[in-house]
Amino acid sequence: MANAQKTKNDEKNSLSNGLITYFKGVKSEWGKVTWPEKNQIVVETLIVIFVVAAFTVAVYLMDIIFKGLLGLIVK
Repeated sequence: MANAQKTKNDEKNSLSNGLITYFKGVKSEWGKVTWPEKNQIVVETLIVIFVVAAFTVAVYLMDIIFKGLLGLIVK
């Protein structure tokens, strides 16, 4: 019984040591990241918003066109 308890404690210690090692590595790599400048983030965000809006309008127009064409078939 004591042997099983010891194995369970070893597994917990191994898991906690593994997590600690992992997060130390994450912290180390976090400092190596090259973050983009604010201007670049703003420009790329605006580009994404424009592209999403353009695709939204395109899909809406296709919906209207196909709805009109299907309306002609039914009549």
